[in-house]
Amino acid sequence: MNIIVYTKTGCPWCIGVTDFLNEKGIEFEERNVTENEDYRKEMEEKSGQTKAPTLDIEGEIIADSDKDEVERVLTAKGVL
Repeated sequence: MNIIVYTKTGCPWCIGVTDFLNEKGIEFEERNVTENEDYRKEMEEKSGQTKAPTLDIEGEIIADSDKDEVERVLTAKGVL
């Protein structure tokens, strides 16, 4: 499963999502939009907004999410 997590430096919700994915052993690519302007533009193009964390799970965009929402989506997809 291809998962991209767009994060911002110091964002507690971003940390919560990445910690959750790591705890569950789910592989993902983290793209920090604070440190990389190209990632920020990419996130905005995909989601239409600037808030993080934003996830791209196999092309499904989950904007401005949190750990609980990510858990619901991954459960619905049969990953958890």
